[in-house]
Amino acid sequence: MLDEARRKYLSDILKPASPPREISNPFTEEQKRLMLDVVHDEGPWKLIIAQHFPTVESLIATFAGGFPEGFTPTLDMFLTPTFRGYLANYSTPLYPELHDVFYNEAFLNQAKSYWGAQYAKPQMMLFNVNGPCGNTDPGHLDSPSFRGVRHENSPTWLCSIMGRSGLFQDYLIKMAQVITWFSHDPSSGFTYWPNGPLNKPARVQSPIYNRAVVVQNEMLVHRGEANGPVERRRPDGLGFDSVFIGDASDRDGWLVKTGDRVIERYHTDDLRFLVHWSAEVFSDYAELKKNMDGSDNLTHEQAIDMLIKDVRSRGIEIETPSDPLNDPVFIATLNAAYDYGGPAEYPAEAPVDAPYGMAA
Repeated sequence: MLDEARRKYLSDILKPASPPREISNPFTEEQKRLMLDVVHDEGPWKLIIAQHFPTVESLIATFAGGFPEGFTPTLDMFLTPTFRGYLANYSTPLYPELHDVFYNEAFLNQAKSYWGAQYAKPQMMLFNVNGPCGNTDPGHLDSPSFRGVRHENSPTWLCSIMGRSGLFQDYLIKMAQVITWFSHDPSSGFTYWPNGPLNKPARVQSPIYNRAVVVQNEMLVHRGEANGPVERRRPDGLGFDSVFIGDASDRDGWLVKTGDRVIERYHTDDLRFLVHWSAEVFSDYAELKKNMDGSDNLTHEQAIDMLIKDVRSRGIEIETPSDPLNDPVFIATLNAAYDYGGPAEYPAEAPVDAPYGMAA
């Protein structure tokens, strides 16, 4: 474990450009139905964890701390029935019916206002969806992007550690998200640490139906909270190959399947449906041009070299692996070097669940 001064330094890095700003009713009911219909008809959709994290080291690198000494976490401990898909990417809607939902002038104005910037362009829109679901997430960062090293061309763990290190602020792409929830759960919300994870948390509390926040989630430690009846939060038969799909016989019917077996059924009213709209933001034309023309981009090799030099400068031994993007020992060593130890406090109303198979 790092000393307290180092932990505080790392915690202080993780402060967003502005505190989250709440928005009521960001989408019309028609827009919500358009998005849900795409999710219903265009699946199946894979688990978030199955899409982004091939190893436990790559998952743990998106958050830090929270495990007793000598305890070895495994991926299945974090397996929850939460699924993801993209509605737009690379500044392009992937489904034509969502064109006006994605190119949203009100959201663009919110993004510019959040940063006090002149320009913004929509970058992507994804959804997370689940029925009743536990929460083993101690708090994480969304994957930041840097000029040349972006979440589209880089492992999630690398972008996360680059953000947590504080070494790449000059290359960080300004981002703003509008995160919207549709959920009827009477107690579930959103926990975040606006002044760094070693300081007090805050919550967006229920009701969170058609409610949103404008945030910089790449530099804000946060987590969605558990929702729904406890006995339904982990369907029997859930696995890394489980998928979420609309029931062809019912517009408001939803299935979780593992192979050919249906392991859970939901109605739309059971869902916690999250829409994550994201924009790149530019303070002025010079910054816009620099981001677009690639004149000041990082490479993966440069980023890895900067991290290795910084870690060695603090007396930590680290090898230069032949395959740094996939080497589990290398990833774990970097994660430990930038480990702030996990959030210091959780809201009493929204504690984190112990990872599956681990005693609380």
